[in-house]
Amino acid sequence: MGQSLKDKVAYITGAGRGIGKATALELAREGVHLGLMARTESRLKKTVEEVEAFGVKASYAVVDISNQEEVNQAVSKLKENIGKADILINNAAISSRGQFLEIDPQDWKKTIEVNVFGTYHVTRAVLPQLIEKNQGDIINISSSNGLKGTAGSTAYSASKFAVQGMTEALMQEVRRNNIRVSTLNPSLVATELAFGNKVDEQDKEKYMQPEDIAEYMVSQLKLNQRIFIKTSLQWATNPF
Repeated sequence: MGQSLKDKVAYITGAGRGIGKATALELAREGVHLGLMARTESRLKKTVEEVEAFGVKASYAVVDISNQEEVNQAVSKLKENIGKADILINNAAISSRGQFLEIDPQDWKKTIEVNVFGTYHVTRAVLPQLIEKNQGDIINISSSNGLKGTAGSTAYSASKFAVQGMTEALMQEVRRNNIRVSTLNPSLVATELAFGNKVDEQDKEKYMQPEDIAEYMVSQLKLNQRIFIKTSLQWATNPF
């Protein structure tokens, strides 16, 4: 038998849209209380409004995850408002694409700061809560680009490869604390990160949707505590 998620507390980064928002809604359906982080307050407020319709508690914090001090303040706020985390989903990311010599060095650096250091900052702030409970889950959203580099993705691939390594090492460290640490590696998902504002209805038939990844995550979280999936790769069935 799998475990119930009801009344657990989950913190999610990048919760204002895309995979983060879809995951918040899917967890709310399971009765999970939610601490939501992102950069845009208006989007966070909308997500909070939608998840609260399921009868769960929700709180949000506007934060730039590349800034450790802001992250610490955000996590403290969420802890005070909804309690200590049982689940952390590191979803927030940015993407800089283009040929190696064409990408502005500052954009390259910012990709690393958000995707790698952002994941590190949030995990560092939340992990003590899970260790104190001697149980929990951390899911880091990586990418198929974190398993195989492609032309035009040097910054993004470098950041996601780093997330893979960090996750693998942390997983080995905290297994003794009954904390499950894993990565998801979706291929192309129909989000603003991948498509900008050009996602249309036909993409819903061609590509994976944020809701698909959210459903997968919830099913993984519901596995009996004695088992977890270390890493997984998600592909659209027929995007051509």
